[in-house]
Amino acid sequence: MNHKNREQLLAGLAITAVLLLVGDSFVLKPLTASWKARTARIAALEEKVVAGTEKLKNGEKLQDKWNSMSANTLTNEISAAESQALRAFERWSRDANVTISGLKPQWKRSNSTEDYQTLECRADATGSLASLARFLYQVEKDPLAMKVDVVDLTARDVEGRNLTLALQLSGLVLTPKKVALTPKKNEAATK
Repeated sequence: MNHKNREQLLAGLAITAVLLLVGDSFVLKPLTASWKARTARIAALEEKVVAGTEKLKNGEKLQDKWNSMSANTLTNEISAAESQALRAFERWSRDANVTISGLKPQWKRSNSTEDYQTLECRADATGSLASLARFLYQVEKDPLAMKVDVVDLTARDVEGRNLTLALQLSGLVLTPKKVALTPKKNEAATK
């Protein structure tokens, strides 16, 4: 090989190496990153489609559950809601044969952007383990929209036959926002 051919070959290899380096930096790496981001986005969208399909399948069941829950919430009127809770405690204690020694209802207001509030009820019940278990079962199976937040069980005697149950429940009260009605303008007056 003569000297001129060798220079042309080395120049061609150098230009090819520079082009490959530039192509890798400015074309291949951005395309690879774009492809990975697109693949991740497609995977996330596929997960959302699967979740949405499941929600659509369960939509009627969820709507029925919401209708049942909203129908069984405590009433909007404060004294009537407290009365509902007291009657429920009387019913549960009577069915389970426990004694309610203290019941303190307390309102927890939500902020102005939310359309609900809760009635927290703290109660102390005494009885045997079986009767207190039955009491908790009655609370949980009742359709009234109340959930158990805190349960504390302590023994009142050495053998543990007489127990005290400290219980905190939250009752849901839906308070739909009031829509202000604006009178319509008299069309004849505006013409």
